[in-house]
Amino acid sequence: MKILGIETSCDETAAAVVENGRNVLSNAIYSQIEKHRPYGGVVPEIASRNHVIKLPGIIRDALEDAGETFDSIDAIAVTYGPGLASSLLIGYSAAKTLALRLRKPLIGVNHHEGHLHSVFMRKDAPAAEDVFPMLGLLVSGGDSSLVLMRGMGLYEVLGRTIDDAAGEALDKAAAVLNLGYPGGPIIQKTAEGGDPDAIRFPRGLDHVDRGKWAYKYERDFCFSFSGLKTALLTHVKKLDHSPEGDELRDIAASYQEAVCDALTSRVERALKRFPIKSFACAGGVSMNKVLRQKLSDLSQKTGDALLLCPPSFCTDNAAMIAGAAYEKYRLGKTDPEPQDVNPNLRLVDWI
Repeated sequence: MKILGIETSCDETAAAVVENGRNVLSNAIYSQIEKHRPYGGVVPEIASRNHVIKLPGIIRDALEDAGETFDSIDAIAVTYGPGLASSLLIGYSAAKTLALRLRKPLIGVNHHEGHLHSVFMRKDAPAAEDVFPMLGLLVSGGDSSLVLMRGMGLYEVLGRTIDDAAGEALDKAAAVLNLGYPGGPIIQKTAEGGDPDAIRFPRGLDHVDRGKWAYKYERDFCFSFSGLKTALLTHVKKLDHSPEGDELRDIAASYQEAVCDALTSRVERALKRFPIKSFACAGGVSMNKVLRQKLSDLSQKTGDALLLCPPSFCTDNAAMIAGAAYEKYRLGKTDPEPQDVNPNLRLVDWI
């Protein structure tokens, strides 16, 4: 079964053709980073306008790269949330129009479940029955969550960030240090050769709770990066100069270490609490080399298998959307065709 996937939830315009959920025939992406770089973050108006301009060509490229035509596609998959409403609408409108015109099924996919599925987006990925129950760490610019998957499409969110996402924390650190945008890759590059133990930045929620916990999820599995950002800002303000050279490398390395420690420690806590067969990490921040190494070390320590997706599928892409859509179709779990986008869509079990 060949599915054309479309993804426009934020600032990547993407389309892909995937066969039987894992065989990626094409994966076309137009990145808008250069459009948003002058503003230090994603500008919704710019993002949606570029989706309008670029999406038709990206879809054409995806079909041509795959050697397919609209007639040879069996279904259309599209991200309908969460994300920027104005961006989601562009992809959804295109997918809805194609599905009606071609008389093909339209399968709506949650952007987050697409990321979680991305660890299966390779031909040698293990079979589902060999990895579930699986613990998933979802880390991106828009969300950081810890998810227990007892089976394909069965989600139990154990914890989430109570303020910023990990990717957002890295972006803001890069801004404080005047390094540019996007922050994740720049912080990683700047940190090379730096001492990660030079500065002890806070890991967030590691202190004893002195008040009533007001959030839905258990504190031990939640993340917080606001205190870390404040600590960095305070550290930089106390300097009588702009950090450069080894000093800048040490600051970046220490900050990156704090982010990755905070993420890894929550995973380790969950591994001790829940019986699982494997754990995975997905989303844009999962490309970070320090995080990957810490998770690999944790896998060696606990004996639990670790699933990581190829870097090309870590950031937003349409292949993961088509892959997740195939699993829904295969299991007969496709929801009624989405009638609109949902910018605040949450993970729910497939019905």
